[in-house]
Amino acid sequence: MATIFRDLSYRYQWFYDGIARLAALNVGGEANFRNLALHDLKIDSDTKILDLCCGCGQATQFLVKSSQNVTGLDASPLSLKRARENVPQAEYVEAFAEEMPFADNLFDIVHISVGLHEMEQQQLRKIIQEVYRVLKQGGVFTLVDFHAPTNPIFWPAISLFLLLFETETAWQLIKTDLVSLLREIGFEVNNHRLYAGGSLQVIQARK
Repeated sequence: MATIFRDLSYRYQWFYDGIARLAALNVGGEANFRNLALHDLKIDSDTKILDLCCGCGQATQFLVKSSQNVTGLDASPLSLKRARENVPQAEYVEAFAEEMPFADNLFDIVHISVGLHEMEQQQLRKIIQEVYRVLKQGGVFTLVDFHAPTNPIFWPAISLFLLLFETETAWQLIKTDLVSLLREIGFEVNNHRLYAGGSLQVIQARK
């Protein structure tokens, strides 16, 4: 069930951006947060990148600084309208992440920033299978999302945030072993890092 704060965050971009910047202080600010999933990746101007569940382009704006070949995908027409205004350097496609209208073996990198926690468990598996399909052999799926805190001090903060801004799917995600799921689908997990007392995870997995 959505909360009033969640509804506000989707209705007003300034509200969403403000909350995101505040939350990102745990890892040194928004720029640091947006670059967590890109750490150690080799990206040049020709690297084909898919920004999955791109929203209003919050992460896309950082991706286009490294590549001239970025595509954002989202199911929300309003979010894509804002993304086109905010980051016109990228191409955009309106579609569901579990049914991507792309050819097999197309992208070098698929990136998703705090998007998987929005998905039901059956959607999650389908999306990861789709990511595997559209990645080139040797391509990388890189993601950042919530994780169950390893430091108990962080449990009150993450619990309050999820209660105010998220739905049951976020709670389901922090109980999910994403590394095992990725390996089950065929990925080789190269990197799994935890931040903010373990409440945030970054995974890089290679096809």
